[in-house]
Amino acid sequence: MTDSLTSKNAKPLNIGMIGYAFMGKAHSAAYRDVARYFPDLKLQPVLKAICGRNEKAVAQAARQFGWESYETDAMALINRNDIDVVDVSSPGWAHKDQVIAAAKAGKHIICEKPIANNLKDARAMAAAVEKAGVKSLVMFNYRRVPAISLAREMILAGDIGEIYQIRARYLQDWIADPSFPMVWRLDKDKAGSGALGDIGSHIIDIARYLVGEFVDVSAVMKTFIKQRPLGPKGKETGTVTVDDAAAWIANFDNGAIGTFDATRFARGRKNGNGFEIYGSKGSLMFDLEDMNHLKFWSAKDSPRLQGFRDILVTEPQHPFMQGWWPPGHIIGYQHTFANTLYDFFTALAAGKDGSPNMQDGVKAQAVLEAVEKSANSRKWVRIADV
Repeated sequence: MTDSLTSKNAKPLNIGMIGYAFMGKAHSAAYRDVARYFPDLKLQPVLKAICGRNEKAVAQAARQFGWESYETDAMALINRNDIDVVDVSSPGWAHKDQVIAAAKAGKHIICEKPIANNLKDARAMAAAVEKAGVKSLVMFNYRRVPAISLAREMILAGDIGEIYQIRARYLQDWIADPSFPMVWRLDKDKAGSGALGDIGSHIIDIARYLVGEFVDVSAVMKTFIKQRPLGPKGKETGTVTVDDAAAWIANFDNGAIGTFDATRFARGRKNGNGFEIYGSKGSLMFDLEDMNHLKFWSAKDSPRLQGFRDILVTEPQHPFMQGWWPPGHIIGYQHTFANTLYDFFTALAAGKDGSPNMQDGVKAQAVLEAVEKSANSRKWVRIADV
């Protein structure tokens, strides 16, 4: 049984979600939270149906996460008459067909990142969405970390002046052990790329959100462990066909430069998503593992008091915090998804697209493709040329 709407004036919005694992769990929590904590929404989600190929597992997910029903066939879910929005939280190789089918069915679309395994597919998906006239959202949820949203507000207000440089990194270590087995994320045919697409896409989107558009890149990519066990006994192995780590430098359209590092081999770093941005009047620093804090240095401060100040981003005046707790009471990872849905449903009620939308997904995919081409050719690659 689902929750009743939190506002009598809100219109129900029926959600169908494809996927029930990590992202399915995160999205499910967000749908329930956004209706509870942002009662001003004019459209509020109803968890109508969840989809997965394993019937036993998806039935359990439906019960656990509060969905009214489940499907085992994605196309059956997409074509249901009682679904308004299709949430594509399946693995990357399935995104293209599911997004295009949802667009043709006239459903609004939420899609996990990166939107596709290659730029050709991403462009086809965006074209289908545009042709159908439906609205879209790409789930680059870190834009809605309140500290990152505040950083954007400060940049637009001129608090750090002209941006000179961004240093961004996303560091994890979950496959650093050579005995870690082959999974679909290590297969290029299924995943598209490794650390580059999985986590590098996030820092690409953050850079586009805060700094500007990429012009060109020069990159290296590396696979450290090329053979991994296919099962627990480790006698048979499979070939890893994606990158374990990627690093690149970039030029932006506003003259800024950037350095980027995405790796799943950073021992001791579990989810080290962070950036430093340096400008003519100040600097900003952020680390997701301390996500309620934003560090700010200002040239306006007197020399005797200069230093990075620590902003605890929990005030009601800070982005999204009006929906959550009193000042000083921090929020977590799961809240970023609810914040993202709040913005999307608000836009949808006004007849507008989400942000980032499918075209933003294509732009991020173009950078991913350019990074890979540069690493393979050992040459600079312009984004416009991919």
